Amino acid sequence: MSDYYWDNKIDYLRNTRDLYYNDDYLEFLVKAVWKISRPVNVIDYGCGYGYLGLKLLPLLPEGSTYTGIDKGTDLIHTAREIFRARPYKSDFIVSDVEEIGIERKYDLAVCHALLLHLSDAKKLLQKMRDSVSDEGMVICFEPHWIANMSNYCIDDTDQSQVIRLGILQKLFENDSKSNGKDGNIGIKIPVCLSQLGLTNVQCRVSDKVNFLDPSEDLLKNQRLYRALREEGIGEFPGDERKFIDKLMNRGLTEGEAQSQYEAELSFSKIFNENSVLTYAPNMKISFGTVKSR
Repeated sequence: MSDYYWDNKIDYLRNTRDLYYNDDYLEFLVKAVWKISRPVNVIDYGCGYGYLGLKLLPLLPEGSTYTGIDKGTDLIHTAREIFRARPYKSDFIVSDVEEIGIERKYDLAVCHALLLHLSDAKKLLQKMRDSVSDEGMVICFEPHWIANMSNYCIDDTDQSQVIRLGILQKLFENDSKSNGKDGNIGIKIPVCLSQLGLTNVQCRVSDKVNFLDPSEDLLKNQRLYRALREEGIGEFPGDERKFIDKLMNRGLTEGEAQSQYEAELSFSKIFNENSVLTYAPNMKISFGTVKSR
């Protein structure tokens, strides 16, 4: 078994990615917003099993290529197996995206849910920019956790009883200050891209709103429920004392940690396969153009 955390999360990644985007919205971005009308060479930083390639390549002009980089050997092996059966020109590299040197020859540099895990996201954004030719684009699909947490509705439950936004916002901000890793990075990327000299910087929001409804198609509902569970929604918080101590170590007061435990415990008790729930991940899709140098 690999020692790399994400090598052991391949099933989770494959089972939860469909929570984020509708294919017709991605097609709208490719054709109407980014206006990609000729074949492009794409490099994907932290590609995992090639999720973005699988989503984008069918929408890009024929002849486009895809290069994925990830430090996970199992992830890259899985990606190679998946793409072996696909009609796309692809290449996969096992390497740490923060250390590898990349030639400046790509038209699109993309990443998905990568920057939030890095202590210096702006350094990686600069590397992405430097790997793109003039008039190419940098495109980042990244979360904005506090917006994500505000986008739930479950049955007739008051959201404030299961999602404590103020406490969570403080927790996310404390984490960012302590280790540089920022779950709210998605909303900040446009500023970073502008500071790095990109032009036509814009940001969109993922479109998908997941609706769990037991009165509808049973198999579809069961698949969605399992995906939501794997995403951590309604997860049992575990041992109370360990949970509280952990959050206090991350900067919350004991009262705040206790309140958060009670909220997550309540959510875990009311959320089940018969629940009626809507959930919108609210991913931020930021992009800009690399100007001539």
